[in-house]
Amino acid sequence: QVQLVESGGGLVQPGGSLRLSCAASGIIFSINAMGWHRQAPGKQRELVAAITSGGSTNYADSVKGRFTISRDNAKNTVYLQMNSLKPEDAAVYYCNADGVRSTTPGRRDYWGQGTQVTVSS
Repeated sequence: QVQLVESGGGLVQPGGSLRLSCAASGIIFSINAMGWHRQAPGKQRELVAAITSGGSTNYADSVKGRFTISRDNAKNTVYLQMNSLKPEDAAVYYCNADGVRSTTPGRRDYWGQGTQVTVSS
């Protein structure tokens, strides 16, 4: 059974920084891409950043230059360094893993349960 567990959310003042982590557990052979999405109250879930197993990255325009996604393939862990946080970055942040090969036949996608990020003075 593959599970994603996020950590690192919390309350931060505008202009501050947070680092989110997401570790995939279970017997995992490979993961195609890992990423972070977020959902603010009353809004749709949106992609924040994603990274492939080869290290190619993709960012939402709203976070370019402020957020950095990275990945440790050996640990099946993805990170999101968030700098210069703005009130509009406040949301529940969800980790996802796409194309996971595990003991379950085929490739599957998994989501974490989310971690709250609050940006407020």
